[in-house]
Amino acid sequence: MTVTIRRRELLAALGGAAAWPLAARAQQRERTRRIGVLVSILAADDPEWLSRSNAFVQGLQERGWSDGGNVRIEYRWGLGDPDRLRKYAAELVALAPDVILAAGAPAVASLQQTSPSVPIVFANVADPIGSGYVATLARPGGNITGFASIEFGLSAKLLELLKEVAPRVARVAVIRNPANPFELAQFGAIQAVAPSLGVELTPIIRRDPVDTERDITTFARGQNGGLIVPGAGAQQIQRDTIIAAAAHHQLPAVYAFRGYVAGGGLVSYGIIQVEPYRLAAGYVDRILKGEKPADLPVQAPTKYELVINLKTAKALGLTVPDTLLSRADEVIE
Repeated sequence: MTVTIRRRELLAALGGAAAWPLAARAQQRERTRRIGVLVSILAADDPEWLSRSNAFVQGLQERGWSDGGNVRIEYRWGLGDPDRLRKYAAELVALAPDVILAAGAPAVASLQQTSPSVPIVFANVADPIGSGYVATLARPGGNITGFASIEFGLSAKLLELLKEVAPRVARVAVIRNPANPFELAQFGAIQAVAPSLGVELTPIIRRDPVDTERDITTFARGQNGGLIVPGAGAQQIQRDTIIAAAAHHQLPAVYAFRGYVAGGGLVSYGIIQVEPYRLAAGYVDRILKGEKPADLPVQAPTKYELVINLKTAKALGLTVPDTLLSRADEVIE
């Protein structure tokens, strides 16, 4: 009898031990996961950010993640301020998130300086290799991966579009930051096609909004002027200033992001801005399920959109060619 009792006790003990890992795994599956989101430039109530954020959240929902349910999303907005970005990067890392979505290159840089290990998925970063965020696109190799935004060669297309919609333009101001290698490459791509289009370029150095507005005003004193705002995310913090200055001085302007045209700009051509955020949700999902950023390739953009604001064209006295309208993905009237 004693032997029988001990055997039962032993079996019960073994059964309990076997159950512990199962219980632990079940508890782990049920725990609320944490996602950090660090936004470089756009404000929380900016329509452009809201559309991108909604695409990200919807992408998570499609994969079974519900904010406030099995996942909690913590947002921080840097508003283009490096000190603010560093502060919020540290705050997010201190929360021990399972993964962080970095919206734009400045957010990635701040997070990279803060932690070498927290998984990071970026969206809309122009040059992730040149910036030192990843080793290669195919094999990022560290704790960072994501979705690149644009190719610098695309900037030449902006000048071609400007000449198409405003053929009389002979002088074009290009807003840029000469300290940014990617923006230098963008400007070089525009310079390469300018002579064949009969255009003289004038760089406008992006500083604060007051300086940018003054420089646009100075440039606009000449005749047959136009404006190009290439795809540097940092310029979006001056979006309203640039749009208003172009309208006030009757400058036809072409932009790399749809948000400028939605806000009253003339024409934009660039990637569909919400797409990287929708795709980023897929990478976040895979990381939450155990995959490593080092094994997830950086993806280049594949979808572009041409957006035209006919109301702005009319205010500028321009007639948009039918050939251009037929190629537009969106026409704002």
